[in-house]
Parts: sequence; C-alpha cells; structure tokens
Amino acid sequence: MAAGESKSVLFMCLGNICHSPIAEAVFRKFVTDEKLERKWRIDSAATSAYEIGSPPDYRGQNCMKKHGITMNHIARQITKEDFQTFDHILCMDESNLRDLNRKSNQVKDCKAKIELLGTYDPQKQLITENLKVPGSIQSFDRASAET
Repeated sequence: MAAGESKSVLFMCLGNICHSPIAEAVFRKFVTDEKLERKWRIDSAATSAYEIGSPPDYRGQNCMKKHGITMNHIARQITKEDFQTFDHILCMDESNLRDLNRKSNQVKDCKAKIELLGTYDPQKQLITENLKVPGSIQSFDRASAET
C-alpha cells in the first residue's frame, strides 16, 4: 500500500449479527495490532433487513471476549453507497455473493470488488462454517478461528 493510500473493506452476511461482525472485529484487531488503523475503513453489513438495529449474537460476543477482541457493532443493511465507496466487499457464503452481485448490477459506479472472504484463506476454505447449525459456542470458536 502506497504511503497515504487507504483501503476499505465491508464484511457481509445475511443478518449482520454472526459471521460478518466477527470478521469485522477480527480484521479490525489485526489492523490495529499492525498500527494500520488510519489506513483502513472497516465495517460489516447484512444482505437482509432481518436484524437491523440488533447487536451481534451473544455467542459471538462471548467468543470474541474470550479471545480479547472487542465488538462494537449494530446490524445494518448494505446501501447503494457501500457499493460505491468500499474497495472490497467480502461475503461469507455463495448466497451472499449471488445477492450482492445481483444488487451491484443495479448500482451506477460500483467500485467494490465483491468476492468470498475465503478467497483470501491460505488454506483455500472458501466458505466459513455455518454458525446457526448447531449454533453452539464451539461452532463460534471454530468459525472465529477460520476468519
């Protein structure tokens, strides 16, 4: 990254209370630990309106606390401006990817590169574990380790 150049990333899942706020929190910690927080704009959002205004799922919050990672997020839905202002939109699964590719086609001047978060996984696991099945604390621990 060139001096003075900033990047932005938006993590996406269906409701913005499980996968994407965990990914946002973990990435924010990595960026902060590397003292790059002034060079990144980091957020997360939902493809749906189901959970707008809700905090992250308590199991995810507990998991992040256990790992010393702070979560300060309230669920929101993606906006047209997100497609126009974020460099990267990273989806947690193929359903989110399809939804966002379809929505992006309706946005003039979409600049975001939309792809699966797993595209950047060195172990090539494209899809993160589904936290809702079985929905235990252990599944949150496994999913946060994947992020």
